Amino acid sequence: MKRPVKRILIGVAILAAAAAAALTWVMLRGNGQAVVYRTAIVQRGDLLVAISATGTVEPEEVIDVGAQIAGQILSFGKDTNGRTIDYGSTVDPGMVLARIDDLVYAADAAQAEAQVRSGRAALQRARADLGALQARLQQAERDWQRARKLGPSEALAEASFDAYRSAYETAVANLEVGRAAIQQAEAGVAQAEAALSKARRNLSYCTITSPVKGVIIDRRVNIGQTVVASLNAPSLFLIAKDLTRMQVWVAVNEADIGRIRPGQKVTFTVDAFPDEVFQGEVGKVRLNASMTQNVVTYTVEVITDNPGGRLLPYLTANVQFEMSRRNGVLMAPNSALRWTPTLEQVAPDAREAFAAASAGRRDKGKSGAASVGNGREAGIRSNVWVLDGDRVRPIPVKTGLTDGSMTEVEGPNLTEGMEIVVGVQPAGTAAAQETRNPFAPSFRPRGTGGLGR
Repeated sequence: MKRPVKRILIGVAILAAAAAAALTWVMLRGNGQAVVYRTAIVQRGDLLVAISATGTVEPEEVIDVGAQIAGQILSFGKDTNGRTIDYGSTVDPGMVLARIDDLVYAADAAQAEAQVRSGRAALQRARADLGALQARLQQAERDWQRARKLGPSEALAEASFDAYRSAYETAVANLEVGRAAIQQAEAGVAQAEAALSKARRNLSYCTITSPVKGVIIDRRVNIGQTVVASLNAPSLFLIAKDLTRMQVWVAVNEADIGRIRPGQKVTFTVDAFPDEVFQGEVGKVRLNASMTQNVVTYTVEVITDNPGGRLLPYLTANVQFEMSRRNGVLMAPNSALRWTPTLEQVAPDAREAFAAASAGRRDKGKSGAASVGNGREAGIRSNVWVLDGDRVRPIPVKTGLTDGSMTEVEGPNLTEGMEIVVGVQPAGTAAAQETRNPFAPSFRPRGTGGLGR
């Protein structure tokens, strides 16, 4: 009989201990001791409000050197350093870039020169013929004058009289023919000279020269390659005129383009130098917008100096257009301004004011007034919360600019380095489970090799 009684007493004791533990856990939860707060530090620094976009680094002025005639590339010229023209070569105006096979064009030029000489010879002959015709006209005119004095008579037959007259008129007509032949020969010479000029110009096109001083950023032909010039001149070289000045072509969304203006300060980085920030300013906003998948973007030209040549053409740039800047201001995370505690989490002596403020915000919300509890608008008065034991206490602040993650704040009781609450530790994390239900089972995590708590 004693053993069953002993078992009953042991069971009652276990149940009592379990009930006491459960009661203690419920009381701790009711007092808020199970709440674990996440905090952040009030920082002092520079706050930049900017529009972010992506662009491409481009040379400020690019010259596309092409070929106006067809032919095979025979050789390349030399750059300013005496090396064969290639990518990155520095060239001066008039420097030979490449030579195209000129055999056909040289033959055309020689043929045109021969035609010019032939035309000039024809002109010289026509002038000589004109002199002969003038002499004949003078002889015919003298004969005609004598015939006119004699007239048809016994001394001069009528047929002879008519013959002298016809010879004179023929000589006058032949003189006009001679003069026309000279004009024709002169026109032939001009035509031949024009053909020669064209042939020589085509021959000169076989030597490709640099029109400007710059750097070759692209060579699009090789030796032995045949270029064909038809309606469009084939591109051979791409020359950047001045790499000490660069542009960044930035695609800006239509929602932000209204805040972009010429002269606006810009900062950007490139992946090639991730730790270096480059400076620039807006040059112009192009009006020819483009649409991709119903998204309208405008191209903004950003001008920047590149004295050391570190910026290379066609690098991808991560650009920020500076809207506003605050230097040396106190900043708090936006999550600290958005977070609002429950009434039980507030220190007892601050609950009445907190409840009144909450009721006022609810009334404004019902009347359609804008909510300012998130503190993201400049000049809005809000609160940040600091720890007071296991409760929190409000610190009134006035908000300023925000960059989307940090907001400028100021207040009489706000100091640099102050720890403020940004939220509550989510249930189920390691910190929150330190005060979990003592009767909840523990599990071993799979694959970690650790022991469940």
